Parts: sequence; structure tokens; C-alpha cells
Amino acid sequence: MDTADVYGGDGETERIVGKALRGRRDDVVLATKFNGAMGDDPNRRGNSRRWIVTALEDSLRRLGVDHIDLYQVHHPEPGTDIEETLSALTDLMRAGKVRAIGHSNLPAAEIVEAQWVSERRGLARFRTEQPTYSILNRGIERDVLPVCERYGLGTLVWSPLASGLLTGRFRKGGEQPSAGRMHWVPKHMTDQRNHDAVERLVPIAAEAGLSLTHLALAFAISHPAVTSAIIGPRTMAQLDDLLAGAAATLDDTTLDRIDEVVAPGTNPGTLDIAYVSPPLNQAALRRRRLADRPAAA
Repeated sequence: MDTADVYGGDGETERIVGKALRGRRDDVVLATKFNGAMGDDPNRRGNSRRWIVTALEDSLRRLGVDHIDLYQVHHPEPGTDIEETLSALTDLMRAGKVRAIGHSNLPAAEIVEAQWVSERRGLARFRTEQPTYSILNRGIERDVLPVCERYGLGTLVWSPLASGLLTGRFRKGGEQPSAGRMHWVPKHMTDQRNHDAVERLVPIAAEAGLSLTHLALAFAISHPAVTSAIIGPRTMAQLDDLLAGAAATLDDTTLDRIDEVVAPGTNPGTLDIAYVSPPLNQAALRRRRLADRPAAA
């Protein structure tokens, strides 16, 4: 069961999950995350020791439990040294409040750095990574998935249905995305390259004897570095359909045809909420101050 403190706003989703788990806590592996802003106060967010300790206590209270099975860094934070983050998480594990730790959306270089720091400083190791991965978002095949496989990290991929584009609901001239989807991923949902890819995938699914949804899920778990795919059904009918397709597998011919539509290691369109390295969107981080620039030869 995967959640996060920021889901639903002000921890509301954790409260809902906590109510659902009453009397059956030991039947699930419970995962949550920290990092996102929990209010306007700039100190109530991030990956610092101060906030991690506070965020965990808040999550435990909302969930109504005494420990978290998997506590995850929701996003990278370049302003906080990874050693500080790992040190705080190690102490929480030793206190019995956290069983294992992981991260989400980390670039490959930062995954390697975290593993190095753990080894050199004798700190707990991150055990999982949670990246986005689907037929329409294959960028992590270049380096993130190989790095996770090399270090033995479990990889729990999110949005294997590409925010609903791979359900077949939002095809050209068909149903329009909800306001919620358009708020979070408007470019992704409207990118013509994504829609063109979906149109080419529909017949591939049909020839494989699968729905587009089942094709997408089967693809996500076909990579040897992927441990599981996170699903987010809104109705019991959607849950039943997703579970029915859990055993679907794809043969090499079908996977080859998917590769022809979306090449390995590429993203045909835009994913608005993907992590972007700060120097790419903050000009000051990729430019020397004018006074420090060398004179032209």
C-alpha cells in the first residue's frame, strides 16, 4: 500500500489509508513518503534531518501505526547533503519506526552517490527506487533501471498506464481528460506524439489478444529490473480489470513491435511532473557570474 504525506492535501490520504488498515495492519506492506510541502512554512518540507523526524511522526499519527515498512524520499533535494538524509533515516530505523528506506524519482547519478555514502559512512542503504515508467515514458531504461539492477534495488514503477493514456479512454476525438489530470500533466495528456503512439499501440494489443490496459501493465513488468508496478484504480471495476491482467505476459514479437512505436530509452512526448535537474530550469546555476567569466582570447 503506497501513499505519501502530500497526497490529498494536508495528509488526508494517509488518514484514509489509516482507517482502511485498522485491524489488518500486519496484512500489508505499508509505504509512505516525505519531502513535499506540508504548508506554507518553508521548514515543513525537504530532506533535512529536522523535517524527516517531524514528517515521520506526523505520518505515523495520521496512519495510526507505530512503524512504516518502507519510508521513501519523494523527490531529490540538491540543497540537502544526502549524508544528512541517510543519517536521519538510519536513526529512525534503529529506533524501530522504519523497517526499510527508499527513494522516488532520483536520477541515476544520485542513486549511485547515495549507495556510496551508505557504504563509506556505515549508514542504512536505500533499498528501492520509485520512478515513472510506461510504454510512453521509457527514459529510465537508459541509466536508472540498469543502476537499480546493479545495486539490487527493488524498482516500484508508478503510472504504468501513463496517467490514463494507455487505458484507451483518451483517444483522438474521444473522451477528454479530467480537470485533475489536466492540472497535473496537461502537456503529457495533450501531446500529439503520445496520442499518435497510442493509436499505433491499439492494434498491437488487439493482435496480442489483450486490452490496451493489460498490454501496458504487462510491458511495465517485463523489464528484468522492475519489481512491481503501482496501480491506482478509482473503482472496484477498474481494480478487478487490473488484477485480471496481472498474469498477462508479452512475447518477444509483441515487445519488438512496441519498440518500433516507442524506441527503448526514449519518451515520445512530455511528462510535466518528471524530475528536472535544477541547472536546466535555473539559469543562475549554469552561468558564471559576469565578473567571474574569463576574458575572450
